[in-house]
Amino acid sequence: MRGTKLIVAASESCADLLYASNFRAPDDFAFIEHRGRKILLLSELEIDRARRTAAVDEVCALRDFAPSHKEGTASGKSDYATILAHFLASRKIRSASVPPYFPLELARALEKKGIRLHTATLCPEREFKSKCEVTHIAKACRIAEAGMMRAFEILRASLIKKHTSVRDARLSWADRTLTAEILRGEIEMAILRAGGQSRGDTIVACGDAACDPHERGTGALRAHELIVLDIFPRCTATGYFGDITRTVIRGHASDAQRQLWQLCLDGQREALRMIRPDTAGKKIQDAVLKKFADAGFPKEQHNGRWRGFFHGLGHGLGLEVHEAPRFTTTTLTAGQVVTVEPGIYWPGIGGVRHEDVVVITPTGHRLLTRMAKPFEI
Repeated sequence: MRGTKLIVAASESCADLLYASNFRAPDDFAFIEHRGRKILLLSELEIDRARRTAAVDEVCALRDFAPSHKEGTASGKSDYATILAHFLASRKIRSASVPPYFPLELARALEKKGIRLHTATLCPEREFKSKCEVTHIAKACRIAEAGMMRAFEILRASLIKKHTSVRDARLSWADRTLTAEILRGEIEMAILRAGGQSRGDTIVACGDAACDPHERGTGALRAHELIVLDIFPRCTATGYFGDITRTVIRGHASDAQRQLWQLCLDGQREALRMIRPDTAGKKIQDAVLKKFADAGFPKEQHNGRWRGFFHGLGHGLGLEVHEAPRFTTTTLTAGQVVTVEPGIYWPGIGGVRHEDVVVITPTGHRLLTRMAKPFEI
């Protein structure tokens, strides 16, 4: 992309900025790419660390571009827009491309000072991962698997205690009722020990609660019911995400639960067989939808609620847990890293989702997740 690029954000939460600068900071700073040079403009708090570690050509201090006269706030301190405008003027920059999430108040202030801005996608190349990035994502998947192993360990160690009936038996662990909250906490502690960070929304959803794909899950976990475990940590060292989902039962499955679980797995296997470059993602998703519908589980609304398979087959994964490409709108291309996660959600039976991560290769794909898929544990 030609022209000047401008991003103002915190790179800990802005994937584009982290990708462009390779510098992690919790507070906002400015990134400018102009005439092939990458520049950071930030406070003295971060400047020495940025000069050591950032993958840029120049690091500048904010205070060096504060105007000498009193301008801006009533306290006499120049506001950020004034400093940034002075910096841009010093480089003869009169216009820039900014991302759609650029701060509105700052954009208006810069435009009042004569800086023309227009929005654009600044880092489209993020969709295609380098070998180094694929390695980072694979490492993050190992962290996700460490969390999943801890979940399996606790579920296997849990006791099944009858509540009001055989099919309403609760799980007990460490002499207390095992809840979604307790299991989520144990998963997230395992992630932390493995070198990852969790956003606190790991999914541990049991029974009909798992029929809402992004339901985090609350309350007591029950034996003989489907439990969806969806874990997507960020690697602390690199900032890249892993993602994995497994569906298990602690106890014994009914015939209907077993059918649903196996059908979802067969759908994922069919999708994986089809994944190769130059294949439309929608073609793969449609094949999975047809397979599920032919088996008696169509995508439909029933009693005002969606059931069947009603979300995308997958999404891009990298510095964000959901990023380009969208599986159903892309033609698969070597270098993309995507999840493959069909699900079937059928109230009265429960929810099932199987999720793995693949990198598209020149001849097919390679799995980045390695973990087996146990069912009854």
